[in-house]
Amino acid sequence: MNDDARKAPLYAFDLSAVNWHKASASAGENNCVEVAELPGGARAVRDSKNPAREPLRFTASEWTAFRAGVLAGEL
Repeated sequence: MNDDARKAPLYAFDLSAVNWHKASASAGENNCVEVAELPGGARAVRDSKNPAREPLRFTASEWTAFRAGVLAGEL
């Protein structure tokens, strides 16, 4: 299965009822990233200053790799 087919359900998922929370690493200057939990351990990520913009969506394994990279200072 290609990436587009694997991620299609994530992008079809309705985000209107999810609970967004500020990332724990967000600083106090309001330059925040907000994260929402999706089914199966997936996550959606958006810019709190521009919540109308389409959020990024990560599968559970992509989210794990992304977090590991951030925590390791790779990003």
